[in-house]
Amino acid sequence: MESTTAEFASQSGGQSLTECLDRSARERPDATAITFVDYEASGDGLARSLTVAELHRRVRAVASWTAHHCGPGERVAILAPQGIDYVVGFLGAIRAGAIAVPLFQPDMPGQRGRLEAVLDDCEPAGVLTTEEVLDRVREVTGRRGGGAPPECLAVDASQRDWLPERLPAPVSADDVAYLQYTSGSTRVPAGVRITHANVVANARQALSAYFGDRVEGGATVSWLPLFHDMGLVLSVAAPVVGGIRSVLMDPTAFLRRPVRWLHQLSANPRCITAAPNFAFDYTAARVTEREKARTRLDRVISMINGSEPVLPSTVERFNRAFEPCGLRPEAHRSSFGLAEATVFVSTTPAGSPPRGVRFDRDSLGKGIAVAAAGNAMSSTLVSCGRPLGQRVAIVDPESHHRLPDTTVGEIWVHGPNTGQGYWNRTGSEEAEAFRARLRGSGELPETGWLRTGDLGVRYDDELFVTGRIKDLIVLDGRNHYPQDLEQTVELHPAVRKHHTAVFAVTVDETERVVVAAEYSRSLPPEQRDSPEISAALRGEIAAAHGVRVHEVLLLEPDTVPRTSSGKVARSACRQYYLDGELGPENTHD
Repeated sequence: MESTTAEFASQSGGQSLTECLDRSARERPDATAITFVDYEASGDGLARSLTVAELHRRVRAVASWTAHHCGPGERVAILAPQGIDYVVGFLGAIRAGAIAVPLFQPDMPGQRGRLEAVLDDCEPAGVLTTEEVLDRVREVTGRRGGGAPPECLAVDASQRDWLPERLPAPVSADDVAYLQYTSGSTRVPAGVRITHANVVANARQALSAYFGDRVEGGATVSWLPLFHDMGLVLSVAAPVVGGIRSVLMDPTAFLRRPVRWLHQLSANPRCITAAPNFAFDYTAARVTEREKARTRLDRVISMINGSEPVLPSTVERFNRAFEPCGLRPEAHRSSFGLAEATVFVSTTPAGSPPRGVRFDRDSLGKGIAVAAAGNAMSSTLVSCGRPLGQRVAIVDPESHHRLPDTTVGEIWVHGPNTGQGYWNRTGSEEAEAFRARLRGSGELPETGWLRTGDLGVRYDDELFVTGRIKDLIVLDGRNHYPQDLEQTVELHPAVRKHHTAVFAVTVDETERVVVAAEYSRSLPPEQRDSPEISAALRGEIAAAHGVRVHEVLLLEPDTVPRTSSGKVARSACRQYYLDGELGPENTHD
């Protein structure tokens, strides 16, 4: 599967992110570069902005300080709240020739272990933060290891004394710009080495995919965390490369009142935005009719749905809810990507709404995609479209042979946007993941492939993602995708949507299925009848999937573990279960 726009310049052209910002500073210094809408300062949102010239000046100041305290190629962690200062710190670190490590402020709930693991792995020589959290950052970073603590700078402090006579030399497009740490849902977080060439190429691919031929005058609107791949590329890299505005919110502002996201989309014509699937469901459920009256979505170019499986019911619900606001169904763009490919890989075609296909469930379990007939048991998958500026192949994960259309296999990616490998992980592990060799490649390249670990199928020349290899449940020779079982569980009104994990364990040398599901927040305590609900869930799964459930755990809200990006962490949930730490309320066979 190749890009359908061969004329698109997928290469970075030898440019770095720094050079792209320098160019904008020369060509459009008075244009607005970035706006942060602060809902903590005001319930209506207090907007603070920097022009391109102001952003450029602040980035150069931070780069001067960083170059004075950290050598080229040393790691500089960004431990700051969401906002303009975070962007300044990130761009300043890479302008200095350091390797930025986008992280988060040290007191982010539930992320202490992840932060400690990442700091141990990357061993930063410097930390960029803000005055608000500077003391806490020094406390956290100063007690790690036996070496000297990293130098710390609050980027929002006075900059009068930062500028030396000369800035560091320009960076190369082949230099590593940053380490993008994975969510860590299945292992210790790993930092993907992303070069300037990788991120510039991927930003151009994404801009072309979502804006088409007319990027000028556009904007990005996002509440996604800047320490995640989608948030970083959408709100920092794409605006810098494309010379467009970036409008930022804090994730908490969205969670408290999702209509704030829609109001920023209304206020910024010709914008693109992105969110995981659950956020579209959440927004459709929480935004009131009165709030919709103040919302205008007809000028939104693209609403990217990615990061987790796209559910057809979510797409339909969101489009139906906001059709009165002018939302065009074709603006919804289901997409596939991963940190190891910088972020963007494929998306549905512009001008067409995402396509859902009912696949025969039995055939799909055997690894073949066949359209379901009549009332046959089925799984509906939403297309993730086609790649742009890169190639995708469906491959047998064991033999590494390219598979024919309609056959399920591992998704492999080849393009200028694929990362260089994992930080501190060389040898066979890195080569296996980032430099795989494709057998039976035909017209495709033989070497240099990225193995995604995701399963998918090419059907009608479009990519359909079926799940993660390591999450696949195999029972009696048939494959079951956990998200299918989770959707069935969440049809029950007692179960909280998007907070269910289904996984397999070995019992008496046989694979058995375990369901961990949170009660709905709206379910009164007196109605939390564990045996009755458990029996209902067992019956529904047996009827819909022919699967016998070994154990059902019904848990209080916010009990099922999640990754830092908000996804359900099935592997972590499984480990907690095996360790007896998942929760007291459960029923057994």
